[in-house]
Amino acid sequence: MVTLVLLSLSLPIHSFAGPATGTPTDSADVIVYGSTPSGVCAAIAAAREGASVLLIEPTNHIGGLNTGGLSFSDSNQMHRKTLMGLFDEWHTRVAKDYTDRGLKAPFDPALKNQAAWTYEPHVAMRVTKQMLDEAGVKVLTERYLQSVTKDGPRITSLVTKNGTFSAKVFVDGTYEGDLMAAAGVDWRADREGREEFGESLAGKQYPKKKMEISGFDDQGNLLPLVTTADGGPDATGDKNLMTYSFRLCLTQNPNNKVPMIEPDNYDPARFEIIRRYLKSGGDPNMIGFDPYPLPGQKFDGNNSINRQFSLGLIGGGNAWHEADEAGRKAIWEAHKQYTLEFIHFLKNDPAIPKHLRDRYAKWGFCKDEFPEYDHFSPALYVREARRLKGLHVISQKDIIDEPQKDDAIAISSFPIDSHDCQRIALKDGGVINEGTIYPVKPKGTPRGYAYHVPYRSILPRPEQCDNLLVPTALSSTHVAMSSLRIEGAWMVIGQGAGVAAALAAKEGTRVQEVPYPKLKERLLAQGQALELPLEK
Repeated sequence: MVTLVLLSLSLPIHSFAGPATGTPTDSADVIVYGSTPSGVCAAIAAAREGASVLLIEPTNHIGGLNTGGLSFSDSNQMHRKTLMGLFDEWHTRVAKDYTDRGLKAPFDPALKNQAAWTYEPHVAMRVTKQMLDEAGVKVLTERYLQSVTKDGPRITSLVTKNGTFSAKVFVDGTYEGDLMAAAGVDWRADREGREEFGESLAGKQYPKKKMEISGFDDQGNLLPLVTTADGGPDATGDKNLMTYSFRLCLTQNPNNKVPMIEPDNYDPARFEIIRRYLKSGGDPNMIGFDPYPLPGQKFDGNNSINRQFSLGLIGGGNAWHEADEAGRKAIWEAHKQYTLEFIHFLKNDPAIPKHLRDRYAKWGFCKDEFPEYDHFSPALYVREARRLKGLHVISQKDIIDEPQKDDAIAISSFPIDSHDCQRIALKDGGVINEGTIYPVKPKGTPRGYAYHVPYRSILPRPEQCDNLLVPTALSSTHVAMSSLRIEGAWMVIGQGAGVAAALAAKEGTRVQEVPYPKLKERLLAQGQALELPLEK
């Protein structure tokens, strides 16, 4: 046997409770590491196939972004008729949670249209926990992965800071691909050049207007919030990833509003670039964030893909995937500090027009959301991190030109959509945000392209690991991940992985040898949709 030591541990949050209690060792047919929406659905799906399942979460927050502040379902830009199975059940139960309490449902899950589907984070958490409990999934929190023990290409156990756990089959449910990295499986975390996969949307992307300001201070150094003075050749790739941010649950209702946390050590000089932008005649509306209305007089505050300056800390997440526990804590805190400082700036700085200052001053956190985290969102929005180098790499071509696959486990259909990746101070003058891909969808439609997610895309090469499935950090290019990186897609892909994991555990086979006809049969029995829609 060989033990592989993991260098990057999952999200540590300073406000988490102490170590969870429980037996120091345990085992199951299937272990899912990471309780993201993909991991949760993988665990439930495997349990419903009769497997004993452990869902091991490195933090004390269950559900990832689904329960961590992302409360405006991105499925309004997807083919909802293809999002069935656990995705449909979860949303149906969320709506029922409201009607069971005598409240109006915030949406009708029976109508597969493009209406907004919204919910409050505490409702999403309640439904998530109910579904896990009913499926008989054993959930263990605060188990940070330290190493993986393997016997040849098979993982035998996970060693965490609070116990060792063994299983027949493992699912990496993390946004970061931590388990696959610990298992010695090939991965990448970068942006491809245009030639590597023939992707027109790869390489550098400059859809946003250049800001006619200098990005350098008087000594020739980069201003804060500028990431580089050299964006690199247009057609090449690089190590920059999509910006990370938080999804904030906000309100203006005085009966449920608590003041926003004031940032410690606020440095107004950090926002000199925004002052320069406004002084140059820049549009004040290009600064801020997007508030999406939610039930309960609440709002989901999101990084704006369209604005020049928003909640995303551009460049701040590039080192996240390989950072150790302390490193991730520092990165998480840096994003929180930036978020609080940015909002403080919007509310107080004289450079911001008064009507906008007054607008942002009305916001507060929600008294009844995330009380154990001072009402601040517990989940950092890791839009992109490691990606598996698996048996099939999903690329732009698979989304737009060749959507049909013979081994489909799910259908994804969110538009190809990337947030900023870098902010460049141009040497000949000007500052420009790079990396944005505005939503790519068929002309005249509100939805993205519908395409199959093949089973091969969640499978490592068998000689590297033959009992691991990777539905979240799956095998794809940066361009394709810009479409796959949505909770709705991850939920249905996770369900596919969970069913496959249960089958492999039951039959004692390598995950690469699970017979697809049997997998398809069980997916359909669980309500998964696998037929591509005829309409664009």
